This record gives sequence, C-alpha cells and structure tokens, in this order.
Amino acid sequence: MAIADITIIPIGTETPSVSSYVADIQKVLEKRASEGDINYILTPMSTLIEGDLTVLFQVIQELHEVPFTKGVQRVATNIRIDDRRDKADHTMEGKLESVQNKMNNAV
Repeated sequence: MAIADITIIPIGTETPSVSSYVADIQKVLEKRASEGDINYILTPMSTLIEGDLTVLFQVIQELHEVPFTKGVQRVATNIRIDDRRDKADHTMEGKLESVQNKMNNAV
C-alpha cells in the first residue's frame, strides 16, 4: 500500500481563498473512500491518501481535474509518494503508531 501527500493549487482564481476547491476535492475523496478504493486524511496544508499505487494515480488525476470543472484555467498539483514494499501493512496509522511507540520507549 502506498501513501500520497498531495496539494492541488488552483491558479488565477478570483479570491485568495481556495476552501471551496478543497471542499469539492474532499467530496471526490469521500466518494472514493466509500467505494473502498482509498483512505484519506485532510490536513491544514495537504491531503494524505492511502491505497494501491495504481488507484492512487487514478484518484490524483481525478482530483487534479476538479478545479478545471469550476472554470480554473491553470492547476498545479504537488505529489509526494511513500511506496514501501518491504512491509505488508504500510499504512498511515501504522506509521504514526511506530513513531508513538518509539516516543513512549524513549529514555
């Protein structure tokens, strides 16, 4: 399972606020999550998505298109992917638990 950190930036909007675009993107993510394709977490600066790498690329392309459907003429999407294949249960939750365990075991 891969984890992608994505930020979609609509360029040339009428206002500096992008929350309406983020909301529309989250609706797509909710739909894909309800279908069992992905898990995701919205953060203040980006969105984390977890799933099969092939599916992640499809979802990212779908998300990249969202601002265009609202009339934006230019979109920049930043993508960072963590694809660890030596562990079967490489998940967002597992990564957090690993760090928390190390913090709890620190002297």
